[in-house]
Amino acid sequence: MKSSQLRHRIDIEEKKETQDATTGSMKESWNSVLKNVPASIEPLSVKEFIAAQAETSKITARIVIRWRTGLTAKMRIVHNGTIYNVHGWLPDKETGRDYLTAACSEGTNDG
Repeated sequence: MKSSQLRHRIDIEEKKETQDATTGSMKESWNSVLKNVPASIEPLSVKEFIAAQAETSKITARIVIRWRTGLTAKMRIVHNGTIYNVHGWLPDKETGRDYLTAACSEGTNDG
C-alpha cells in the first residue's frame, strides 16, 4: 500500500475502567492507544452496503492502516470527531504483515 493512500489521520482508543476513590464505583473512559495514525477511510460502495445489510451487518466503512500488533475489536477509531466501532481487523492477503483492514460502523462503541 502506498503511503499516499493513507491520507487520513486517526486515533485508536481502548476502553479503560477505573474505580472512583470516593464512591468506589467503576468509571469507564476511552484512552488513546495510538495517536495520529496514517489511514485510509473508505465508505462501502452501494453494492457492498446492500450486501452487508442483507447479512444484518452494520458495517459502513473500511479503514486501512499499516500492520501492527495488539489491536482488538474492542477498540474504536476516532477521525475528526467521528467514532468508528471496529468489528474486526483483517491482515492483507499477500503477506499478512503489510497492512490491516478494520471493518467499521459509525457510532459510539460500548466496548
